[in-house]
Amino acid sequence: MQSFKYKKALLIDDNFIDNMINEKILKANNFAEEIVIKLSCETAISYLQQLEKNNEELPEVIFLDIRMPVKTGFDFLVEFQDLQSFNKEAIKIVMLSSSLDPTDHKKVIEFNNVTDFLGKPLTTALIKSI
Repeated sequence: MQSFKYKKALLIDDNFIDNMINEKILKANNFAEEIVIKLSCETAISYLQQLEKNNEELPEVIFLDIRMPVKTGFDFLVEFQDLQSFNKEAIKIVMLSSSLDPTDHKKVIEFNNVTDFLGKPLTTALIKSI
């Protein structure tokens, strides 16, 4: 029987290739029993709201891309703060970006749930620290 570090992880990224690579790395390292992929902030928020409504467990870790069309990762973080879930403070949010923009790094500090800011793509070494 496999043992996983987390029960559920959520990947939010509009890039199919990045999702595929990140999912493979997470699975290879038994990071989470269930890995859910959403291609936009809008579908991710809807997914989380649906879990809340049905009293289902929220993911313990969210990997969030910063640069996406329509709504950015920062837009997601603002909407995430409005979720009514009783245990959302326990969720770790890991920002993923290929951006070297220092303002992105500074902006991340404003959000309590963000625990890491990592470069893309994920690596085995990076996820071992989460």
